[in-house]
Amino acid sequence: MTAATITHIGGPTTLVEVGGWRILTDPTFDPPGRRYFFGWGTMSRKLAGPSIAPAELGPIDAVLISHHHHGDNLDPTGLAMLPQLGTVLTTTKGAAKIGGGAIGMAGWDTHTLRAPGKETITVTATPCRHGPAGSDPITGPVVGFALHWVGQTNGQLWMTGDTVLYPGLKDVASRLDIGTMLLHLGSVRFRYLSGWLRYTMDAREGVELLDLVQPSTVIPVHYEGWSHFQQGRSAAEKVLSSSPHADRLRWLDRGESTSIEV
Repeated sequence: MTAATITHIGGPTTLVEVGGWRILTDPTFDPPGRRYFFGWGTMSRKLAGPSIAPAELGPIDAVLISHHHHGDNLDPTGLAMLPQLGTVLTTTKGAAKIGGGAIGMAGWDTHTLRAPGKETITVTATPCRHGPAGSDPITGPVVGFALHWVGQTNGQLWMTGDTVLYPGLKDVASRLDIGTMLLHLGSVRFRYLSGWLRYTMDAREGVELLDLVQPSTVIPVHYEGWSHFQQGRSAAEKVLSSSPHADRLRWLDRGESTSIEV
């Protein structure tokens, strides 16, 4: 059995250390205060900076970017860091935009991470829909990532990416054995433009997904630090803690780490 250490840096950004790899998810390292424009009149302000500064991050072997075109998942500082951060996996459109050898993946594509002295990890891109039905041309492509290696005994480690609950996401439950989830929440809404339409899961949808996937460990992320997140930890925790999955939850403060048997 392998142990993984997961550190919540802030927002969607985590550091996953497993099998000799140091893997960064959705790198956001800008200081707070900046406004980010997402297109079609939508914007958000960053409210909290990263708990780990780029200079303190240490070497990174691989980066998983669910999508490149929203500043709360890849901000200018994170983008500038990429040439020094090893293998970059993202959407096919994102890879073309980022360049520099970034590897593009669509839903259910796989890529293998290999390096001497490290576990060989198969990365599977999982489908996402970053909003209501028909919103893909506006919100753009997004993927999640599931990690598998030989000898894994507790199921795959899955980063859901920014998505609502929809049939494509439910396919993950039937195709993959998930052990640990980095669950993107936040209930993203832009009230003055799209009313109550959501662009990421709220906790209620999160519970429905957990009902399907039945992971052993759930680490919520992507619920704090930006003004467009409409459901923070306190509200989400009330819903999740009253679900059958309450004992599987590990809420991490910014900068906090946890060790998981995988």
